[in-house]
Amino acid sequence: MPLRLSPTFRAALAASDRPLAGMWVCSGNATVTEIAAGSGLDWLLLDMEHSAISLETVLVQLQVAAAYPVTPVVRVPWNDPVLIKQVLDAGAQNLIVPMISSADEARAAVAATRYPPQGIRGVGSALARSARWNRVDGYLATAAQHVSLTVQIETTAGVAAAAEIAAVEGVDAVFVGPSDLSASMGLLGQQSHPDVVAAVHAVFAACRDAGTPVGVNAFDPVVAEAYLDAGADFVAVGADVALLARASEALAARFVTERSTPGPTGLRESY
Repeated sequence: MPLRLSPTFRAALAASDRPLAGMWVCSGNATVTEIAAGSGLDWLLLDMEHSAISLETVLVQLQVAAAYPVTPVVRVPWNDPVLIKQVLDAGAQNLIVPMISSADEARAAVAATRYPPQGIRGVGSALARSARWNRVDGYLATAAQHVSLTVQIETTAGVAAAAEIAAVEGVDAVFVGPSDLSASMGLLGQQSHPDVVAAVHAVFAACRDAGTPVGVNAFDPVVAEAYLDAGADFVAVGADVALLARASEALAARFVTERSTPGPTGLRESY
């Protein structure tokens, strides 16, 4: 029975009349992914770079997310054609490749997502979920239509080359990472420093000139709103592990710390 694949992140960006809001899923837990997938957010970033998420974990996450109207995007840990091939064959249609600092690196990422002669992706669709085990008619000829590539700029070199990177054929979007960018600028941990924000805006301008959608990571709602006002086409506004960490800390502050405060007599208050 012929099957159809879901629209790509590229298609979702093109079809939307507003910026797309998404969140990171770093826990690798399928139930957490399913909860996030049904939240009403537009996209999920399944992160293999800064988590313990493996290829098998990504597969399960893609499977549970498929039941919901959300676009899963997998961030691979590096611009590695072998891993990119495996993630694509697991059925990921949308990739983020981190630490892209030049047009040549962007072209290498594109090549890893394309079959020959346009690229170097290995052919194994009959064995893989990517083509639903050859149930997607003509997959080999149309594979590029079913895959979107977002490259991540997060170094000063990447900012300087943003115009060239955004213009590379096959790059569907650019995602700015202020955390690593701030480190690259000698401002580790200062993602909201004016110089870092200015660099993000410089990437926005370069992508706008190239006609390439651009997004950014911003967990602080005030910062996220500012980047949206500055023209971001998509924003990652939270992460499963961060939400759990902050919510559990708030519970501890309310029900542990506040109830352990010494009273006027030096004794703990009794409630």
